[in-house]
Amino acid sequence: MQYSVIFVSKKFNIMTAQSISRKDFIRNSSILLASTCVLNSAQAMEGEHTTEIFAGKTLILKNVMLETGFTYDQDDVIKTNTALFTIEIEEGKIKSVLPNNPKGKGIDAKGFLMLPAFRDMHIHLDKTYYGLPWQAHLKKNKSVKDMIAFEQQIIPELLKTSVPRSEKLIELLQSYGTSYARSHVNIELTSGLKSLKHLETALQNKKSSFQAELVAFPQHGIYYTKSEELMKEAAKMDIDFIGGLDPFSIDGGIEKHMDFVVQLALDNGKGIDIHLHEGGESGLKTIEYLIAKVMENPVLKGKTYVSHAFALRYLDKNKTEEIAEKLGLAKIGIASTIPLSGNPMPIPTLYKHGVEVVAGNDCIVDHWSTFGTGSILQKANIAAQIYGYRTEFDLSRILKLATGNIVPLDDKGNRQWPNVGDQANVVLVDASCSAEAVSRVSPVKSLIHDGNLVF
Repeated sequence: MQYSVIFVSKKFNIMTAQSISRKDFIRNSSILLASTCVLNSAQAMEGEHTTEIFAGKTLILKNVMLETGFTYDQDDVIKTNTALFTIEIEEGKIKSVLPNNPKGKGIDAKGFLMLPAFRDMHIHLDKTYYGLPWQAHLKKNKSVKDMIAFEQQIIPELLKTSVPRSEKLIELLQSYGTSYARSHVNIELTSGLKSLKHLETALQNKKSSFQAELVAFPQHGIYYTKSEELMKEAAKMDIDFIGGLDPFSIDGGIEKHMDFVVQLALDNGKGIDIHLHEGGESGLKTIEYLIAKVMENPVLKGKTYVSHAFALRYLDKNKTEEIAEKLGLAKIGIASTIPLSGNPMPIPTLYKHGVEVVAGNDCIVDHWSTFGTGSILQKANIAAQIYGYRTEFDLSRILKLATGNIVPLDDKGNRQWPNVGDQANVVLVDASCSAEAVSRVSPVKSLIHDGNLVF
């Protein structure tokens, strides 16, 4: 993958464009950030806006590979069929999908496969060590409350450079084909509303190439650190979801915490996305309490999510089916990082009952976790390995974890994406089909966001 990067010479007041590899881009991004952390955010942003804007213009891509159907051996899908097309993009949307014209004008897509751009639906863009010197997770921080105490110590210093670090983290996601995220952002007494305001600045600086929906997240508890008034203030700002955190273990009770979250969402027309790491009885009761609240307030259907939901990993088969069915009826989604340790999340059962499942990286080299690559396609690959999705058909279906539940072919093999009028958020990957892209975590060659060429 090649990136066109603008280097600024202040001495001569000139800009030169150079082409660097994806590997060098990521490495240099880290080096650049480490050297600019002493600068203010305005200085750090000089020369960073390299997205090619196509507002009012038509972007034409030729030699684009699209999936066209399945080849069967009796009932088994044994191959995904593809063909080359010319794609016209205008005003941020797909204008036309035409027979390929290799000699026509346009950018040569070189036969790379076009897929929907990836979506990271659980991440913390406001908190990262990315670009700073390596630091592993500290052994003393064993519990969530330990981590809260640790955050209270380090957040004031991290806030000084949070804008450029958030932007570098966004660029890392973009390098893996992600153009949309749901980001939880700290709302707590230590940072006040600064984490939110700083992230809004970073997103504004990236608005032509990246988009995010925000969750007001009481990382230090709602009542544990008395963050109620801050949450109420944040709810009136430009956020999309009201968050919560382990009501029983952090705030000492399920009902009071959840009633606050639900009422705040209702009063401000927001959705809900709570962090629920708790397993056992308290975790299950929290999920059941939320289901009851959503059923009482149908306006929250389709706008409510439980992140992590680890309690679902340790239920017996009958109880798993029961809770999955209730989640499906309430239209409550599950946001998962597809954890590798412990019992697997019951994602196949959730799908069976129509539960929306979305995936995210969560932490990327921060004080909570030293893992996280930035690749959401890798999450689909991990899910395929955990749940035994090895066939052409199954691999093509689980791509939806990376794309926000969009796949190019429906279950019958009919092309359903891209269509004229679809938002032009696409990636080009070096793969022959969706199944191969998932199986091999195929490299991303280009990203287009709202019709703008990111790289």
